[in-house]
Amino acid sequence: MEMISQTDKERLEAQLSDCLKFRPVIAGRIAEARAQGDLKENADYHAAREDQAMNEAKVRDLEAKLSRVQVAGEIDVPLDMVFLGAIVVLQDVKTSRTEKYRLVGQLTDDSSDDYIEVTGSSPIGVALMKARVGETVRVDLPKGERRFLIVKIDG
Repeated sequence: MEMISQTDKERLEAQLSDCLKFRPVIAGRIAEARAQGDLKENADYHAAREDQAMNEAKVRDLEAKLSRVQVAGEIDVPLDMVFLGAIVVLQDVKTSRTEKYRLVGQLTDDSSDDYIEVTGSSPIGVALMKARVGETVRVDLPKGERRFLIVKIDG
């Protein structure tokens, strides 16, 4: 069971809905291309079939993802504990520099200047998960170990 935020689940559901709505469009393209005749030499037909295969693969992938996720908000989490969806202010113990990180189930295409997205399975995400405000966490990164003080949780 993979934990994701409610926002991540809604985004996956919206993607699935878009793919399902695209099915009749593709079916129409295939029918139009078939009406043109010889299917061996019909580029429109082959392109539409390829689009159909890619769309169906995406539908299967999204349905599988949705079947194995649990929304993090569906369980009670203390307000001072880092969990999916939380925006955490961290202070690098060595440099005293602070940065905001948002713990997500999977990365989104949304870019924000306010925080850096990290997944729960990334090194920093693993270190942060279930840590509490005031704790210092150790993160093993490819460039070496870093320690962060959890200053506060914004959301």
